[in-house]
Amino acid sequence: MDFLSIRIITADVARLVDFYERATGVDADWSTPDFAELRTASATLAIAGTRTVPLFAPGSAEPAANRSVVLEFLVDDVDGAHRRLRADVPEFVTEPTTMPWGNRSLLFRDPDGNLVNFFTPVTEAAKARFAR
Repeated sequence: MDFLSIRIITADVARLVDFYERATGVDADWSTPDFAELRTASATLAIAGTRTVPLFAPGSAEPAANRSVVLEFLVDDVDGAHRRLRADVPEFVTEPTTMPWGNRSLLFRDPDGNLVNFFTPVTEAAKARFAR
């Protein structure tokens, strides 16, 4: 099995896609006005509107209600990402901080309140875990 994608349900697809395009530097592929994907080498971030929810189960997902999942992105320079994102991020949860497991992390919220972690491995052990 391969973990391929995570999907965010939002009330404003265009706004959230625009945010993630600017944050990640990845252009979205739009299938419909209600569904777009940002594809990276390792996974896909899908963003879908509320009108898509009834297609798989009415009432099964709601926008801006997540308080338990962290979207994580491996970046080359977390401090540089922090400087670049200052104008776009509505809320920084933490400034760049080196974690005990060896990643330098920047936590922030997207426009829907989802928690996002941009991180860069900085210790040799962390770098080995994420070697490509």
